[in-house]
Amino acid sequence: MFLFIIFSLTTVAQKNDSLLSRVYYWNKLETVKEDTRIRRQMLEGKTFALSYFEIHTSTVEPGKASHPPHVHDDQEELMIVKEGQVKITIAGKSKVLGPGSIAFAMPGDEHGIENAGNTQATYYILKYEGKLPNIERGKQAGGSFMLDWNELKTNNTGKGYRRDFFNRATSQLKQFEMHTTALNADSVSHAPHTHVQEEIVLILRGNVEMYIDGKLYKGAAGDLYFLSANVPHALKNIGKEQCEYFAFQWRD
Repeated sequence: MFLFIIFSLTTVAQKNDSLLSRVYYWNKLETVKEDTRIRRQMLEGKTFALSYFEIHTSTVEPGKASHPPHVHDDQEELMIVKEGQVKITIAGKSKVLGPGSIAFAMPGDEHGIENAGNTQATYYILKYEGKLPNIERGKQAGGSFMLDWNELKTNNTGKGYRRDFFNRATSQLKQFEMHTTALNADSVSHAPHTHVQEEIVLILRGNVEMYIDGKLYKGAAGDLYFLSANVPHALKNIGKEQCEYFAFQWRD
């Protein structure tokens, strides 16, 4: 009965999703030159837990912004700095953040990003809408926030280390968890496994191989894996040096 339920949930998810498990390669993304930025579209569609999900990157020159500060009425936005130094402002509060740092903006909070450094800056934007939004839930969980990579602690895992960012409810999701994992050479994150949470794995450095439902997909810095709910997966470091990656999991 349990296996039948899992199979049924997976089948329903596949019928309703426009985004299925796959890898998005950084060096294959189309670059589009706009007025103040270079934009790379990674993915856009819906998932079992999200009625809308979009990821793109912006590359901006020093002193420039991709667009003026703005507000989303029905979307959350997660910003991740890939390279350079950026000034992020949310609801009137500003902070200069470097690579690996993140910012999270609740619906209704004005937010903006500008390049605060002397070189190009690139950052990821994740925008999404849940199927059962609850603005008050997001406020009670802490609202908008920013986290500096250099201020986060690392915890030894025996085969590398882990850096925890957050694990909380949001206005769009009942649970949203984010961390980074560093793996030593020839180490495996876990044996192939499944979970009800959908997941994004974003490679920060090194060379990896992701097992997804019986197939292997290599990846390197900038590449992104999307993993649907209940799809078997596992990641291995296939390089000679340590690798590191972001992992995001969520459920509605």
